[in-house]
Amino acid sequence: MHNKTSVSKLEAEIDDLRRKLDALGPIHPGSVSLQYQTCGNPNCRCMRKDNPERHGPYAKLTYVHRGRNVSRFVKAGCVEALNPRLATFKEFRRLIDRWVALSIQIGQLTFFNSAQTGKQKGKIRQALPKTPRQKSR
Repeated sequence: MHNKTSVSKLEAEIDDLRRKLDALGPIHPGSVSLQYQTCGNPNCRCMRKDNPERHGPYAKLTYVHRGRNVSRFVKAGCVEALNPRLATFKEFRRLIDRWVALSIQIGQLTFFNSAQTGKQKGKIRQALPKTPRQKSR
């Protein structure tokens, strides 16, 4: 009985997270840093041996998408417009991480806390898919 009330409380919190996620708006992963560059022209101020003055600062957005690092320079006028999307993405990740944690708690209450009898263990074995080794026997 206690597990059912705990599960329903966790599910209610997940529903609240869904509503918050739905209300987020535009998002973008990553962070913006300022970069200074050298152009390679030997006569340029950026190539002086004493007190070089690099070009910049330029805003550079860096993030990971589909397992690949992505870096892009952002137009000077667009950095302020991009910052709210970056903040919203951080909130998105925080909400998703909480959802996963709650789902794990529900799984623990639902699937792992009950004591299993011998009959129940046999039913579990029958419900599991066979591995390739078991199929060949």
